[in-house]
Amino acid sequence: MSRKKAIVRYELNCGDVRNLTDEEIKVILRAADPLITVGGRSMLARILKGSKDKKVLEHGLEQCPAYGYYGDLTLQEITHRIDWMIKNNYLEIEYDYRLPMLVFSEKGWEIERETHAEELLQKLTSVLGGKDYSFVQELKDRNREMILLLIEKIRQTGNARVIPFLKAWKEIECKKVQAEIQRVIDYLVKEGTIF
Repeated sequence: MSRKKAIVRYELNCGDVRNLTDEEIKVILRAADPLITVGGRSMLARILKGSKDKKVLEHGLEQCPAYGYYGDLTLQEITHRIDWMIKNNYLEIEYDYRLPMLVFSEKGWEIERETHAEELLQKLTSVLGGKDYSFVQELKDRNREMILLLIEKIRQTGNARVIPFLKAWKEIECKKVQAEIQRVIDYLVKEGTIF
């Protein structure tokens, strides 16, 4: 007869953290993104610390843009900031069987979606001018809300130089995203400028 395993309990402790800057909130949310529904507070603290922990490296989490942001703080000080984020409804905890996992709150996801879309727009801008459109593969199977926000951000740039990239991207996307990409292509052909 197998023994039932108890759920892992946690207790939030903000320590002396009373407030975080907008930048810190964005960075913590960005670091949490790859952990949503698969990792918890301690793994997030290790990413923000810049830990060389085996699990961090095995999962490629050192590639996260927020990796090492709090390199000068202790893991406990970082965890206090994470707990502040949970208590202030930027992140939430949900159990997966017996383990507490991080998830975005609605407020946290709104901020992270904007941050990540802006990051992708900057990356896209950096590859413009070349003929290598392999970056489009990174956009496939991403969160639909974030992708639609990225497409709108591309439209808002008014940069017609992005049209070849959009055409390459359109070829690999689902119909709804294809339609949005085409809408932006049409807009850029009519209104866009080359810069």
